[in-house]
Amino acid sequence: MLAIGTELIVGETRDTNSGELARSLAEAGVDVAWISALPDRLETVTSALRAAVAAADVVITTGGLGPTPDDLTREAIAEACGEEPAVDPELVAWLRHLFERRGVPFPETNVKQAWLIPSATPIPNDRGTAPGWWVDRADGGVVVALPGPPAEMRPMWQEWITPRLKKRGLGQERATRTYRLTGIGESAVADRLGERMLRAENPIVATYARADAVDVRISAASEPRRPAASLLARTEALVLAAVGEYVWGYDNDTWSEVLGRELAEKNWDAALVEVGTGGSAARLLGEAAWLKAAREIAAGEPGAELPLAGLARQAGRSAGAWIGLAVRAVENGEDTQVELAAVGPWGVTETSETAFLGGSEGRRRAGVAAASYLHRILRAANPAR
Repeated sequence: MLAIGTELIVGETRDTNSGELARSLAEAGVDVAWISALPDRLETVTSALRAAVAAADVVITTGGLGPTPDDLTREAIAEACGEEPAVDPELVAWLRHLFERRGVPFPETNVKQAWLIPSATPIPNDRGTAPGWWVDRADGGVVVALPGPPAEMRPMWQEWITPRLKKRGLGQERATRTYRLTGIGESAVADRLGERMLRAENPIVATYARADAVDVRISAASEPRRPAASLLARTEALVLAAVGEYVWGYDNDTWSEVLGRELAEKNWDAALVEVGTGGSAARLLGEAAWLKAAREIAAGEPGAELPLAGLARQAGRSAGAWIGLAVRAVENGEDTQVELAAVGPWGVTETSETAFLGGSEGRRRAGVAAASYLHRILRAANPAR
């Protein structure tokens, strides 16, 4: 995938298209070889296209289909394919009609948006003036050129291109699973999984440090007489044997959803009070139906120094909730001391831990620690889970 536009490489615009297309392709069982952002320079884009055509069955470009001289995607594809572009009469008539409908003169610079090369089929654009290109390569592969604005790119991809790629046999059977971990860092996860597992080509096991978790993603592709699901299951067992004790969720689970399921099993709800966290726990949990109340006390305010278990009990009673949860973050040198307390049907529990780094990052980690603490308590109350 080639994202074309100087605005991308100087940071003026974020390339959201490539991530969206990559997710769509991965779900269809396609391996994305690479994603590149390129400036509006003809020789650079042409060179990148030639390399991509040599390496991949499908090459997708986004951007560079406008009418101005620095919109060079069509020229680059033509050069890479060794073909000459020419004005397509139907496309130019369509373009002129668009301007007539708006009651404005047709700029002759827009004629280049009606170019085609012999191997290209125009991709209709119902939301702009830049038709895409579907290019049937001589080697049997495809080059797809899409406009940069996501509002134009997305429907063209979903409604026109994806169905045609599927008819060509897009992708392969694939099964994926993501485990969401807490209480362990990414490097420690990688150490437990081991280099052999992390370097295997099928299934692929990868770790990702997220804001709310460390994720372990397993992706298996089918092989002759070996379905993707069975390959996935075997590696899942190995992953769980290594890090299963730290798993709190799966795939797209959020803390709010997982805690909500655990609380629903007991028909419980909760209230939260935070001290010195900047409200990080409440932001993490969002508008959870089970969170009856959330209160923040800034460091130094009255009540900030009170025993945490007392604050937790007060939070639960004031909201009429089964559980009162309290978290306090105190900077301790370069790190953050996180104090936690919960009051519920089981009684009172308290603990403390050190969160890596101070400042806003330490406060953010304190919010995750609060969610993780409540999760541990609920798991102990729901041992079947």
